[in-house]
Amino acid sequence: MIGSLPHRDPRLACALVTHYLKDLPAWPQLPLLSPLESMVAQFSEGFPGLTLAKDNLTADDSQDLSCGLEAIYTAYLTEDTAIFPVSPTHAAGLHEFLSLSTARPPAVKGQLTGPVSFGLSVRASSGKAIIYDEFLSDAAVRLLYLKAKWQEAELRRISPRTIIFMDEPGLAGYGSAFFSLPKEQTVALIDGVLSGITGLKGIHCCGNTDWGLVAATQTDIISFDAYNYAASLALFPSEINNLLARGGAVAWGIVPTDETLAKESAASLQDRLEEAMAPFARHGVPYDFIKEQAIITPACGLAALSEDGAEQALSLLAELSARMRGEPVP
Repeated sequence: MIGSLPHRDPRLACALVTHYLKDLPAWPQLPLLSPLESMVAQFSEGFPGLTLAKDNLTADDSQDLSCGLEAIYTAYLTEDTAIFPVSPTHAAGLHEFLSLSTARPPAVKGQLTGPVSFGLSVRASSGKAIIYDEFLSDAAVRLLYLKAKWQEAELRRISPRTIIFMDEPGLAGYGSAFFSLPKEQTVALIDGVLSGITGLKGIHCCGNTDWGLVAATQTDIISFDAYNYAASLALFPSEINNLLARGGAVAWGIVPTDETLAKESAASLQDRLEEAMAPFARHGVPYDFIKEQAIITPACGLAALSEDGAEQALSLLAELSARMRGEPVP
């Protein structure tokens, strides 16, 4: 799954994950439990001068931030990830997940906010997004690098095979008037965080974006909303073929996360998924190749659904996975 659930009880959230996602569970983000668990705030702990008010994050650069910035760079240079963990106050689901001593899945997934979305969401005192501030943007990359590395090490207590996804909804604005960074700089920001991940790494964007840019990063997995935006990825067959050829994968977000969920079944989603994969076969990418190197996920996080709706989405996901593998339906 992408990450978020609508639950307020970390134990119930983790029980749901481990019940339905036995091969590749992910720790649950719980934004309804606390504002500190919202997507950007969850990984902002330790950024100097930061305040959270009404879901708005501001870095007060009118004050002297040198000590806080120095702490980030010192930890980065010494690879001291223990200084900047993701604490229980910001990720109750993660720490509950880490306490599940009996869970030994084949692999485990974690996630964090990517530097583009972080930099677009956090504002300096002037109101300008920090992604356009050379020093604050670079500090954000170093901080996220440390949090990714810390998280990966923690998740390896559960399974030695880890996947860390960077959530980058901000990439949906790439190329618009609201996003003015050039491609090379955008790729450098993303790779600055991905370089801290030694296992598999992925990038998730739930909107339409330039998938050629995403494929140009160090990512192993491209994760996208295949339910609503399948045609957008099909515009980049050569880039996707190159990703698969080097051992990468596509995570197909085929289970809807809104009111359309109620009308779908595993059979209808299988038809939709196979239809989404078909254009690549027409461009010379063998269907079996695409299928073998595919992960299936919900289209985005599940926090906007009810708890029953989130369970329905994960149940459909598990059933669809079995159907695609030709295994008995759970």
